[in-house]
Amino acid sequence: MAAGEEESREYLRRHRLPELLHRLGALLLFHRPERPREFLIQVLERVKAGRRAEGEYPFLMDEANVEAMFSLLDVLGQGSIRPAQYREALKTLGLSTEDLELEDDVEITLDEFKEGV
Repeated sequence: MAAGEEESREYLRRHRLPELLHRLGALLLFHRPERPREFLIQVLERVKAGRRAEGEYPFLMDEANVEAMFSLLDVLGQGSIRPAQYREALKTLGLSTEDLELEDDVEITLDEFKEGV
């Protein structure tokens, strides 16, 4: 791999740009605004304000959505899901699972799921 390509990959990783772009795309598809460019500008302004602790970070899902998703995964109503289910849910939402270190025998509770999502 060329040095320039490696530097580019490191730049993208360091600034978490693939995750940001994926999230922006998901927000567009979820909300389907009439004026997508203006919508994206507003979302990025909210991200900027959220980083300065001046506002809320724009979330794709609210708490009720996260709870509903968990209940779909917890088919038997046991109050927990397996790590494999958790990883797949995070991937489906476009969230990174790179730093996720879970043993296969642990159980993920609703509270842990909410925190992760």
